[in-house]
Amino acid sequence: MKTRLWYFFLLFLLLTVISCSSTKKGQKDIEGIENFDQFYNRFHSDEGFQLSRIRFPIEGLNIDGNKTTTWNKNNWAVLTVRIFDVDKKKFRTSHKKTATTFEQKVWLEDAGFLSEYKFELIGKKWYLVYAYDQNL
Repeated sequence: MKTRLWYFFLLFLLLTVISCSSTKKGQKDIEGIENFDQFYNRFHSDEGFQLSRIRFPIEGLNIDGNKTTTWNKNNWAVLTVRIFDVDKKKFRTSHKKTATTFEQKVWLEDAGFLSEYKFELIGKKWYLVYAYDQNL
């Protein structure tokens, strides 16, 4: 009887150690992923950081009147206003976040102005992967 109790105790101890070990490993993987909110705030307040998180050439276009250009490091317009800070009395906005993407949109009804951006988790860091600005 004591032997069975001893084996039961050892089995319980072994399962506990394995469980704790795998939980810690999973936590480390999650902890290594960059926090989106911290990234997003820094992206809009630090120009150097912003440029480091865009892999040019970036998808999307810049349409200004009759002129259409693709984005590159030389013509990039630094983003300083977060979607949450846009004047909602003047502009319409939408945003959607998933575990690996963040999409935002700002526009003026019937005015030819539209701005869309998409951020994506690549590896364990966030990057801006798409930018579309239209001002007709």
